Amino acid sequence: MRNEFTAVVEKDGEWYVAYCLEAPGANGQGKTVEECKRNLSEAVALILEDRREDGLRGVPADAECEAITVE
Repeated sequence: MRNEFTAVVEKDGEWYVAYCLEAPGANGQGKTVEECKRNLSEAVALILEDRREDGLRGVPADAECEAITVE
């Protein structure tokens, strides 16, 4: 698994709506499943970026920070 998240997609009238189990608050919608999942992916990325920035605000200036990869 590498940067994979669960998209729950449901049909709501003429639209598809989706949410991500691992990123509460991330939602997407679209006229097609593909558009819906693309919008959800963008929402997940924005939430993760915001959480990263928020978390880094409390890190001491002399602490080492580096990226890791989850596989």
